[in-house]
Amino acid sequence: MDTKIEELLACTIARLIGDAKHVAVGAASPIPATGVFLKKISSPGLRISLLQKRTGNPFTEGSRELFDLAGQGRIDVFFLGGAQIDGQANINLVGAEGRRFPGSFGSAFMYQAVRNVILFREEHSRRVLVPKVEFVSAAGSPSALLTAKALFSWDRARRRFRLVSFHATSSLEDIRANTGFEFDVDPAVAVTPQPAAQDLELLRTTVKEVVARDYPDFARRVWGGPP
Repeated sequence: MDTKIEELLACTIARLIGDAKHVAVGAASPIPATGVFLKKISSPGLRISLLQKRTGNPFTEGSRELFDLAGQGRIDVFFLGGAQIDGQANINLVGAEGRRFPGSFGSAFMYQAVRNVILFREEHSRRVLVPKVEFVSAAGSPSALLTAKALFSWDRARRRFRLVSFHATSSLEDIRANTGFEFDVDPAVAVTPQPAAQDLELLRTTVKEVVARDYPDFARRVWGGPP
């Protein structure tokens, strides 16, 4: 089986987590959750707060406890996305092109409270990565922006994204053509590393079983299984 884009993204996320002690994943985020579960295999002490989880969720009062932990500095990594993301790292969760979305919820607070926010949006297009969002749901300084085409870091001093790598199915020209904002290019820009064989084996066995409990449709689509 060839490496799937979801597997590449999950392995990239596992690397971005680094030495975090506590990672929180919001609802409807199967790829970030997959990366976090992969990381936990090599870092068994990693605490995972998965809001999507149907049973055994550590929070008894919804997201209020999540916000409390974030405000205390006890969440190291959180993931945010958006209908739009602009070159200033603003995200729009309210609406775009006349369409309405669920809303900002606690994104503005989490963006500021969590020290390592990873922006994640699988779609990489000028429709999503825009010069300026139509509505600012949250503003902050992320550690990275990961898409199905590329990985960007964030230059806090220049307040600009920097292209770190592009995936094997893409190219620098492709990234420029499909990104609506200007960005810098790392002098060492390269192709995103492919997953190691061991990681692929783990994703397709142990991690698949864990992810399937909360994201059955995702697991079935990526790795197959009973309908």
